[in-house]
Amino acid sequence: MTLPRFTILYLIYGLVLAGVAAALPFLFPDTRLLVDKFWLLFGFLGGLTYIAYLTAYIGIKMDPQAGVVAIMGSIVLKMIFSLAFVLIYSLNSKEKGVVFALNFFSLYLLFSFFEIYSLLCNLRHQNK
Repeated sequence: MTLPRFTILYLIYGLVLAGVAAALPFLFPDTRLLVDKFWLLFGFLGGLTYIAYLTAYIGIKMDPQAGVVAIMGSIVLKMIFSLAFVLIYSLNSKEKGVVFALNFFSLYLLFSFFEIYSLLCNLRHQNK
């Protein structure tokens, strides 16, 4: 998958996720499903995932034999920055931790799923 194709598909995927997140308060008005600064969390994880993909993509293109190392390195960096975000947010916020944890992990896993699927598509084309 080329970088422009990934960017277009990633923007569409992000807009779909944002649409679902925006619709949740209207679908379940009596339940608090999103934290107060949800869109900050959404933007942070979305941007971080794009940067992680870009790092892995460049690593794969520079040396295809070390592509797996580039992928693992980008995933580890994404995890470290995400954990730092959780720490800073938790120290500065007085909200319930369960709602934040559910929001964070659902977004983290959804964005990571798309990133890893796209990277595996790149590795699949190298094996042909």
